[in-house]
Amino acid sequence: MSHADRAPSPEAFTTRVVGHAPSKVLHAITDPTHLAHWWGPEGFTNSFREIDVRPGGVWRFTMHGPDGKDYPNESEFVEVGPERVVVRHLSGHRFTLTISLDAEGTGTRIGWRQVFDEAAECERVRPFIEPANEQNLDRLEAELSTLP
Repeated sequence: MSHADRAPSPEAFTTRVVGHAPSKVLHAITDPTHLAHWWGPEGFTNSFREIDVRPGGVWRFTMHGPDGKDYPNESEFVEVGPERVVVRHLSGHRFTLTISLDAEGTGTRIGWRQVFDEAAECERVRPFIEPANEQNLDRLEAELSTLP
């Protein structure tokens, strides 16, 4: 079956192994100061207006694109635990992001899974989000190298 013939998938997934313990990776994801440094694709910065990192907690922020455009975002933390963080994105593209953290050797295998409400929306934005997700993980890995 060719790519054009397959049914649209609501999911985008990437994985990466980093040389840092799961607890350190979790800290970089759940500490607002660190999260603000690495969240988003290359060239983006963030202004957090509200962030409450706990199940049911709200996360409101603006991503500032390298082109000067602002992207307001609203999300809710669904789960925050030692093995995964689940975030429900409520503005713009509607999806649930699950970041899984699995010990692998002396490091962590990070799983980055976005499940969109609408498969067609996922397929429409896939050409942007797949490289953007890799850039997000690049930035997370760089932030991890700054932590003790």
